[in-house]
Amino acid sequence: MGSCFSIQISGDSVLDGVGSCLCGEGNHIRNLEKNLEAMEKAMGVLKARRDDVLTEVQREEAKGQRRLNEVQVWLTSVQTIENHFDVLNNTRTMELQRLCLCGVCSKNLISSFRYGRRVSLVLKDAENLKSSGGFDAVVAEVVVTEQPDTRCVVEEMPIQPVIFGQETMLERAWNHLMDDETAIMGLYRMGGVGKTTLLKQINNKFCEEVDGVQIVIWVVVSSELRVEKIQDDIAEKLGLLREEWKGKEEIHKATDIYAHMKNKKFVLLLDDIWRKVDLTEIGVPFPTRENGCKLVFTTRSREVCGRMGVDDPMEVQCLTGNVAWDLFEKKVGPLTLKSHPCIPEEARKVAEKCRGLPLALNVIGETMSSKRTIQEWHHAVQVLNSYAADFSGMDDKILPILKYSYDNLTGDQIKSCFQYCSLFPEDYLIEKEKLIDYWICERFISEKDDRETTVNQVYGIIGTLVRSCLLLEEGSNKTKVKMHDVVREMALWISSDLGENREKCIVRAGAGLYEVPEIKKWSAVERISLMINNIREVSGRPKCPELTTLFLQENMPLASISGEFFMCMPKLVEISGLVSLKYLDLSRTMISQLPVCLKKLKKLMHLSLEGMRNLRSINGISNLSSLRTLALLHCNKLRFDESWKELLLLKHLEVLTIEIVSKLVLEKLFFSHMGRRCIRKIVIKDIREESFGFLNFPTILRSLKGQCFPNLSSVSIEGCSGLNDLTWLLFAPNLAHLRLTNLRQLEEVLSKEKADKMQVQYIVPFGKLETLVMLNLPAVKSIYWTPLPFPCLREIVAEVERFVIKCEAADWIEGVEWEDEATRLRFLPSRRKVYVLSSFLSVHSLISKYYNSKLEPFTALVCLGDGLLLLGRQPTEASHQTESVLQ
Repeated sequence: MGSCFSIQISGDSVLDGVGSCLCGEGNHIRNLEKNLEAMEKAMGVLKARRDDVLTEVQREEAKGQRRLNEVQVWLTSVQTIENHFDVLNNTRTMELQRLCLCGVCSKNLISSFRYGRRVSLVLKDAENLKSSGGFDAVVAEVVVTEQPDTRCVVEEMPIQPVIFGQETMLERAWNHLMDDETAIMGLYRMGGVGKTTLLKQINNKFCEEVDGVQIVIWVVVSSELRVEKIQDDIAEKLGLLREEWKGKEEIHKATDIYAHMKNKKFVLLLDDIWRKVDLTEIGVPFPTRENGCKLVFTTRSREVCGRMGVDDPMEVQCLTGNVAWDLFEKKVGPLTLKSHPCIPEEARKVAEKCRGLPLALNVIGETMSSKRTIQEWHHAVQVLNSYAADFSGMDDKILPILKYSYDNLTGDQIKSCFQYCSLFPEDYLIEKEKLIDYWICERFISEKDDRETTVNQVYGIIGTLVRSCLLLEEGSNKTKVKMHDVVREMALWISSDLGENREKCIVRAGAGLYEVPEIKKWSAVERISLMINNIREVSGRPKCPELTTLFLQENMPLASISGEFFMCMPKLVEISGLVSLKYLDLSRTMISQLPVCLKKLKKLMHLSLEGMRNLRSINGISNLSSLRTLALLHCNKLRFDESWKELLLLKHLEVLTIEIVSKLVLEKLFFSHMGRRCIRKIVIKDIREESFGFLNFPTILRSLKGQCFPNLSSVSIEGCSGLNDLTWLLFAPNLAHLRLTNLRQLEEVLSKEKADKMQVQYIVPFGKLETLVMLNLPAVKSIYWTPLPFPCLREIVAEVERFVIKCEAADWIEGVEWEDEATRLRFLPSRRKVYVLSSFLSVHSLISKYYNSKLEPFTALVCLGDGLLLLGRQPTEASHQTESVLQ
């Protein structure tokens, strides 16, 4: 069997100890298993006794009584012994496995002896505490000599006397909070917008007696979210912050808080939360309509609002127009503004740079309050236009506060994606689809995944940035995002290592430049953005060993780029040319011919040539064997000739945007396998052959069955004669934008007869359509033959003859702008002129003008939401049916 001892011992004292381990009634090793069972049983009884005592104490304390000191000492002792028990119990299995010789000895004699002795001591203490826990009373009776004060307990918060621009927001917030249906309200937006100030105003309104509210509690949470700190702040307000409170565990603090708040009508104000606050963990009763309690919180994250159970939070807006100027004017002061006649004009330029952000208006306004020479104001404008972080107060009072939102982003990937968006100009609307390709080429996103996975990942990142208020979506257009100017300055500040390495990222986008700016240290530059300027020529041979990104797009006069300019940019290109380049954007430039070196770009994945009005040829495009995205929209002079055949050779192409003005190219390219698979946006324009009928033949439509246009999202057809219908649109399930103009022979958008022949009546079209434009369609009778839901439609512009309808809201008729009073009176009395049905819940703009007083009945019938959209000059069977429903 081998020796059961694993240590060597020597000395008389140790031998005496060994003897005591193995002999006598107190043998801690031989009795270990029995003592463990007895200890566990005793602790179970003790915990039950403790829970009974604690329940009784909390019930009496809720009535205003105070627990006895001896009870508190006993409860603390139980907690201590419970901690010891947990430690011993965690190593129980290991200690029992050490026993040998039928449990009378151990493989580690000294260790087992010490463990057994601790078990015996805990067992003895548990038995003693169990017997001493029978209290006759657990609280001391408190004699109340007078009625308690029932007024609301609230501490007034100090705020500035005039809160510019927040009066309306405060009124809205207060009315919403006082609604019986509102138990939890969230206020969100970017840092510095005034959320805390608004919350303080709400707090102070409770200084007046409000519908039985008994206590208002203010807690600053911050990004750390320490539960114990929140509990302590609440306990201080409740009067629980005594000496014994400090020694309690979080779970017991939560129990005490709950006992004191469950019968109170409270308002809890949580300022600056960055993640979900678990009220149960803190001990706060959940606010409901029934208990009348309220929770109001501020956050920078729309996502946090959702996690807190608030689906429709209130967005605290930046100040606009004159309101922002009023705040800035007050901070600067009248003496400074009057010290020079030209200062007010410059002051408005400075205020405009703040873009309505109260934090920036306050800090910059205070900084400029002592500047009373026009030269100082000129300098301020120059600094804010070039590198705003240099402005006094920006790098210590504004940008660090905004940077908390950036710091809270999870992972370097999303942080890099955020910084990248600062390369675009102020107020620039960035297309989400373009960010996909940008971020792939920058290696923020893996290029190994399929297109759908990549797109979903990018949209997930954009969504996170939008919900964190670091990117903004404008109105109903969810296809683009932008940066608030001050957030953009913060991103540029971060990209320059908080101002330490300014030439690391050179951004002069939209700065009105006529030439490439002088850069002192080209070797340090990693990214350059010179887009949307007036640069005519790019020349020179700068040494840029670290340059990875160069934006030159949308320089309208740009006509030539010297090949030498790229010679010393190894991370962007190689010495022999641009052969390492992955993304090339020459859009909206005046270049008429693609560079010869373009054929060498074997690694080029994305090529954007959109809006190149002078470009005439893309011959040689098939050499770009790695190309995935090719943008060719709005190249007015581009004729494909034979190059359409080259496009078919691009085996890795995934996305193509194109403008087609040739019947041959339309037939051979658009309806080819590559075209159906890759074309994302298409403009079909001015194809005037009378034999346009190939698009109308059922044969070509039958060939599309099962081979639809899965990526087609935007279709514009203009000035094409001989076109009777567009039934092939049935095979574009993801179509979001449809524009039909100047189609003289178009009678039906979708033909029921042709759909029947192809047996595809089961397809419900336009399920994702967002915008619909129909202009100058004199022969059109219908879009579809039965009512359509249009679940995503947000804008429709339809014109028949000279009648125009633009629809937007449920109460659209109230916002109609009429040509004159006579037109209004002629239009309103008769339902036989125009019918508009449904609630228009998803539609966002409406202007209606009626020019022709000789319109025949049912010139236009428009039904959205649950209805039908028909356009035509004569009554139809569907229109008569609709009329009977209306009447």
